[in-house]
Amino acid sequence: MKIFDSHCHLNDKAYAKDTDQVIKRANAASIDAMMIVGITESTSAQAVEIASSYPGCYASVGVHPHDASSCNEDVLTKFKTLAKNPLVKAWGETGLDFNRMYSEKKAQEKWFIRQLETAEKLNLPLIFHERDSQGRFLEILKAHCSDNGCKGVVHCFSGNSNELDEYLKLGLHIGITGIVTILSRGKDLRKLLPHIPEDRILVETDAPYLTPAPEKNKTRRNEPAFVRSVLMKVADVLEADPEQLADTIWHSTCQLFNINSNN
Repeated sequence: MKIFDSHCHLNDKAYAKDTDQVIKRANAASIDAMMIVGITESTSAQAVEIASSYPGCYASVGVHPHDASSCNEDVLTKFKTLAKNPLVKAWGETGLDFNRMYSEKKAQEKWFIRQLETAEKLNLPLIFHERDSQGRFLEILKAHCSDNGCKGVVHCFSGNSNELDEYLKLGLHIGITGIVTILSRGKDLRKLLPHIPEDRILVETDAPYLTPAPEKNKTRRNEPAFVRSVLMKVADVLEADPEQLADTIWHSTCQLFNINSNN
């Protein structure tokens, strides 16, 4: 079984002292690939640095909507330079978050659109963040995606059935986190899982956040090794063979990120 943690933040300070051990534990749990996601200029550079140091690790560059107010054209230029590294396989995490409003709407929308445009020029798939945007996220996506749809993943999907349908129509993949394992919080997500084609599902940890059960009862910090619990829960909900599902998700994740699935 080969598993791809399609979204983790090993560039977070939570791993500053034990990155080696975290990656070793992931590899021991059959987590053979990890996408380390950038959310600012500094974390994007760190993602590339970590990916360059460990086999099976890849990086994305981008500005999170929380940090949109700190984005500018110089930052995007630096990202374009970083993206020349062959280990940079995606752009993001980018999108809209109208829940916490760490950056005002105007800044979020402006730099979300500019990141969409830049990623398209670089032919990089996107890692999307959406929360409480009241349809604005989809509106912007539809306006800027080509007739062939969008190439990317809705990270940590927590939307409703209508939003799911719209994402799938756009050709997007759906990122499933440890929330699916949580009894009450994951109830709605488990109901929607059967409506997602298996080759559009990605599994992710969002480590160090969203620790799945049963690991949640033992440690607060999530890590890539725990994505195995996400995969097993998805297989359980879909009544699918875990190894076959893992193989499907592995190949679709590699295809999305333009990575050789035989590595």
